[in-house]
Amino acid sequence: MTVYEKIKALNITLAAPATPAAAYVMHVQTGNLVFLSGHLSKNDAGALWVGQLGKNVTTEEGRAAARNIAIDLMGTLQQACGGDLTRVKRIVKVMSLVNSTPDFTEQHLVTNGASELLGEVFGDAGKHARSAFGVAQLPLGACVEIELIAEIA
Repeated sequence: MTVYEKIKALNITLAAPATPAAAYVMHVQTGNLVFLSGHLSKNDAGALWVGQLGKNVTTEEGRAAARNIAIDLMGTLQQACGGDLTRVKRIVKVMSLVNSTPDFTEQHLVTNGASELLGEVFGDAGKHARSAFGVAQLPLGACVEIELIAEIA
């Protein structure tokens, strides 16, 4: 299956990238690498998903938020690839920031929501290096923020 056939089979619709909320751009390319700015968590209705893991957001909810971010990241990556995700040679690195209490230790499980979806869509090219951090707070109170680096043809 192609990337687009997998996206369709997963009943995913890629949206246009969000407008930056501050002094940055959504993606930058240098050579064959594309760096995507951090994307904040949104719920299924498209509203900002706020809260703190270990306080008022469960690990499963955080995982769903991370999956939704991966969908948004693919929309931005599609734009960075001139509208063609088949140009993606490899998802190189994912960095996840999880708004969490000091005693919450499942940031890696939250981040799996994004990592597993990228693997489903891109196959072996979706397997990536990764970091998952717990942080005291994120912009606008979001529960998760994820950025991505990809290699493109």
